[in-house]
Amino acid sequence: MNTTRPSPEQPEPAATGTPAEDAHGKPHESLRMLLLGAIGVVFGDIGTSPLYTLHETFLPAHGLRPQPSAVLGVLSLVTWTIILVVAVKYVSLVMRADNKGEGGIMALMALAQSAVRGTTRMRKLVVLMALLGAALFFGDSVITPAISVLSAVEGIKVAAPGLASSVVPITVTVLLGLFWLQRRGSAKVGVLFGPVMALWFLALAAIGVWNIVQAPEVLAAFNPWYALRFLLRHSEVALLALGSVVLCVTGAEALYTDMGHFGKVPIRAAWFAFVMPALLLNYYGQGGLLLEEPGAIDNPFYHAVPDWGLYPMIALATAATVIASQAVISGAFTVFRQAVQLGFMPRMQVVHTSPRTIGQVYLPSINRVLMVAVLAAVIGFGSSNALAGAYGIAVTGTMAIDTVLVMVVARRVWGWNRLLVLLVLVVFLTIDLSYFGANTLKIVDGGWLPLVLGILVFTIMTTWRRGRELLLREIEPEDLALADFIPAISAHPPLRVPGTAVFLTTTQQAVPRALLHNLKHNKVLHERNVLLTVETLQTPWADAEEHIGIAALEGEFYALTLRYGFAEKPNIPRSLAQCGSRGLPFNLMDTTFFISRATVVAEPGRGMALWREKLFAFMSRNALPVTAFLEIPGNRLIELGARIEI
Repeated sequence: MNTTRPSPEQPEPAATGTPAEDAHGKPHESLRMLLLGAIGVVFGDIGTSPLYTLHETFLPAHGLRPQPSAVLGVLSLVTWTIILVVAVKYVSLVMRADNKGEGGIMALMALAQSAVRGTTRMRKLVVLMALLGAALFFGDSVITPAISVLSAVEGIKVAAPGLASSVVPITVTVLLGLFWLQRRGSAKVGVLFGPVMALWFLALAAIGVWNIVQAPEVLAAFNPWYALRFLLRHSEVALLALGSVVLCVTGAEALYTDMGHFGKVPIRAAWFAFVMPALLLNYYGQGGLLLEEPGAIDNPFYHAVPDWGLYPMIALATAATVIASQAVISGAFTVFRQAVQLGFMPRMQVVHTSPRTIGQVYLPSINRVLMVAVLAAVIGFGSSNALAGAYGIAVTGTMAIDTVLVMVVARRVWGWNRLLVLLVLVVFLTIDLSYFGANTLKIVDGGWLPLVLGILVFTIMTTWRRGRELLLREIEPEDLALADFIPAISAHPPLRVPGTAVFLTTTQQAVPRALLHNLKHNKVLHERNVLLTVETLQTPWADAEEHIGIAALEGEFYALTLRYGFAEKPNIPRSLAQCGSRGLPFNLMDTTFFISRATVVAEPGRGMALWREKLFAFMSRNALPVTAFLEIPGNRLIELGARIEI
């Protein structure tokens, strides 16, 4: 990431969802390349849903047979779910709620928080909802790679039933390769995967057209009446069917989350002109096949493929599902990077994989955790049918939370009329909660997995946030007021030594502990002392005028505030170099950084439950050091420790 002004090393990011531009206004990446990258990364998850959606809907356990009325009804539900949830809600509405070009539930939370700034209770509710949504998204990030790759590799059982036992080992091998590839970054992965996904969508469309020609009457399913009639006639199994139909929109959240990687214009263009038509054609093709051959329901996707193309299609589907996994993995990196910056997760290493597109990041620790969880799901469940029970509840829960948060933004930021907000909220929340309710029926069959994962992540985020609050609460009563300290120093000046001392502090109103310890033990002050506070804004990028704040105090003391957006990576040396133009020049070779490192000790009966305090202490010990996170050079650093009980 970068600071707010372009530099030769790091150009300024775009904030409007368009290709990033340099200082001269020239696009770094053409729209064509961004379109190709978006197709390769963003649409992988939703693009592979035809592999399993209709098959799961007509599972014998659901009691729904592939009769013409049921086939047309399910197809109509799929059609209008894609149109309403993806095209209307996410692509047209939710993607409007970009936070200076960034998307995802954490960016939406920051936007909604700023909109309800004066209402403490409302702000807390927004935070809790967003954290729950982010936690559920993590559960989806585990299930999606597992079920997607498994469902593709299972095509082997159609072509060669004797190789069924090799499905899980092949899936594990493919997934290991995918997670190893993450270090290359979503830009390179997107360009690599883009042509493959373009071929995939072309193949989906071609297969669909081939089968529609055999049964053109299937096109009648575009009429929403068939969906309504299906729900009325099959009320006893409709709820189970809805729990499977929603699989056609898994990955819709990734479109919004990955917006910061490629921009809203390429994503919207690719969706309406290429992806959505290909998906609908394929679903209708499978429906046409089922009208002619109801027995093909055991795997309608592969049965819709001509015999000569079966093996090539298995290979292409496997590649496409690997790419589908990429969509949620890159989305998970984005969400957790934002959570770290906003103070809801411990500091961790963030690797920026593109010097051009600032939002493309790789988090090694998150990649490792995801890999272990995904492989455990594949080996533990063993088949896509078994995993289907775990799929959907996290997706629909996140969708419902997105609906509520974006309506808060619509009312408070966009200025929508209350009646319009209520109408849109009721329509989309009814859809989301219907699908969520349908998926609660699958909790026993595997839906517990994303819920357990979500609860774990939610607990970690809320514990870290609360622990930080308790830590500050313990520190603040012992702080000495800066307004009293500086006059006292001027009245009784200690020995001054050459150079500049920079003291990191969380508040400009109190004397940093590191300064007091240095004065107490070394009996000296530097000629110039800078009290540095680093703030994270509720926007992804800090504007030039808000990035640096300098206040000159008495006796060569300065209060310096550096503000960064939650999508930026703080770089203190680079920011200090910019202070010269503001009247506070720095020579790093003559500057020493002082920081207090707190050792957290859990004590019963103080702030949180003891197990949560121990969890916070563990995370605090293992978090990336603040000096590494802020890129402070180690050879210019002095750390002073303190033991703090919470």
